[in-house]
Amino acid sequence: MTPEAEAARWLEKAAAVAVLTGAGISTDSGIPDFRGPQGVWTKNPAAQSLFTIENYLADPEVRRQAWRARLASPVWEAEPNAAHRALVELEADGRLTAILTQNIDGLHQRAGSAAERVVELHGTARWAACLDCGDRAPMPEVLPRIEAGEDDPSCLRCGGILKSATISFGQRLDQDVIASAVKAATECELFIAIGTSLTVHPAAGLCDCALEVGARLVIVNAEPTPYDRYAHAVLREPIGEVLPRLVAAVRRS
Repeated sequence: MTPEAEAARWLEKAAAVAVLTGAGISTDSGIPDFRGPQGVWTKNPAAQSLFTIENYLADPEVRRQAWRARLASPVWEAEPNAAHRALVELEADGRLTAILTQNIDGLHQRAGSAAERVVELHGTARWAACLDCGDRAPMPEVLPRIEAGEDDPSCLRCGGILKSATISFGQRLDQDVIASAVKAATECELFIAIGTSLTVHPAAGLCDCALEVGARLVIVNAEPTPYDRYAHAVLREPIGEVLPRLVAAVRRS
C-alpha cells in the first residue's frame, strides 16, 4: 500500500483529525514560503531582520521597510487554493477538529473554515496592533496611511508603535493560543502536518504532543523535515493535488 493510500485509510477511520499548516499550503495562492528553494529568506537572508522584534522597535528604518513590505504583500491579492478548500470539505465531513496554522494570511477563514476551528499560532497580517497600548485595527484601515505618505504610522489612540498583529522573532507567543493548539494535538487520532518545515517551535512540537498520545502522524511537505523519521507516512506530492485527493477518497467511502 502506498503512503498516500495508507494516509487515506487512516483519515477515513479517524474521528478526530488535527491539522498543522505552514507556508507551503499557501504557495499555490501566490504567497512565497520562507525556507524553501524559492523562499523569501532563502533568496534574501537579510529580510529576516524585518521579522525580529528588537530590530523593529529600535530602528525606524526597519519599520519603514516593514510597512512597505506589508503594503506590497501578496496576501491582499491571494485567494484560497484547492488545499484550503479541501480542509473546508474535511471539516464539513465532521472529522476535522482544528486547523493549527503558522500562516498569517487568513486564507483558511477566507476559504470557509470556521473561525473557531482555526488557531493562528503566529497571529494575523490582517490586523494591526499597537505595541504600547494594545489597540487593534483592521490592516485595511492602516495601509491607506502608507499610500498617503506616512512611512511609519503610529497608533491613533496613544501614539505608540504600530505593527501587524503577527508574532515576530523574539516576541512572546499568546499562551492561550498555544494552550488551544496543544489541546487539539493531544485530543486527535490523526495529526497531519502540511507545508511546514517543522523547524520552528513550539509549532513543530505539536507533532510530539500528538505522537505522545498515540496519534498517527502524516507529513505532507516538499522538503524533508526533522520529523520525517517519526511520521507514519510522508507524502512529497504537491499539496494542492494530494490533499484534495485524500479528502475526496474519504468522502467517497
